Amino acid sequence: MSKSIFYFHGFMSSAESSKAQVFKNFIEQNYQNINLVIPNIYDKFTEAIPQLDEMISKDKNKTKYFMGSSLGGFFASHYASLYKTKAVVINPAINPSEGLKSYLGFNENYANGNKFELTSDDIAAIKSIELDKIIDPRETLLLCESGDEVLNYINAIEFYKGSFVNINFGGDHSYSCFSEKLGIISEFLGL
Repeated sequence: MSKSIFYFHGFMSSAESSKAQVFKNFIEQNYQNINLVIPNIYDKFTEAIPQLDEMISKDKNKTKYFMGSSLGGFFASHYASLYKTKAVVINPAINPSEGLKSYLGFNENYANGNKFELTSDDIAAIKSIELDKIIDPRETLLLCESGDEVLNYINAIEFYKGSFVNINFGGDHSYSCFSEKLGIISEFLGL
């Protein structure tokens, strides 16, 4: 395998999310030479960032691409900038440290039932990897829906200015048209 794609799920979600599973099935059916990595990202950011750093650094493939939804899109942008490679971001969180403050305290991951406490150290960890801008916008594909009830798609369009942008009018934060975009994603990544 010469390429790896890391798919990052959103906050309080899991590797079993519907988009992750649709993408996994698509890769397995069409691109057996791709190493697809879909981690269960730790809920606490002080643990999640080192988890992802280690996982990515251990990957032996020279070509790495990053993909993610919501907070996973934020992580995908961070790592794509770090590794100077392509990212596909779906209804991405833009510099989320402020918005995540509303989760300070005890939470339960709705996908797996894990109970955890989000602390100011976790917020500081996220803030430490926020980007002022995308280093090379041409290396990013932004997929968003105008009906996203969690994140304002206009903010994403402004932040990812110069990137390849595909907007669906309507929809919601779950990006319900994901399976219709698999061709665009594979073309952008050059699979």
